[in-house]
Amino acid sequence: MTTPARSVHFAALVAKQPDNELFRFSLAQALLAEARQADAVEHLVACAQKKPDWMMPRILLGKTLLHLGRRAEARPWLEEALHLAVAQDHEDPEAELRALLTGF
Repeated sequence: MTTPARSVHFAALVAKQPDNELFRFSLAQALLAEARQADAVEHLVACAQKKPDWMMPRILLGKTLLHLGRRAEARPWLEEALHLAVAQDHEDPEAELRALLTGF
């Protein structure tokens, strides 16, 4: 499936099941792969809000907001992701998040 087809596919699934965080996460990833960062934000927020212990949407959301120049909005998401990385013993994401947060 080509990248635009992936986003179309997952957008259709999200339209049918808007509360399905896995469909939203897959759509966000497809949108990011298409360099459609602004379009991915709402889906990453929905995923993070639905599952408070899910680290990956927070990491991607923080990075996406940084890419969009929205540093103040990115920081709390990155800090939450760091907290989860530490609590869940994810060493590589922890190191990456610490490096990202050093720039603030």
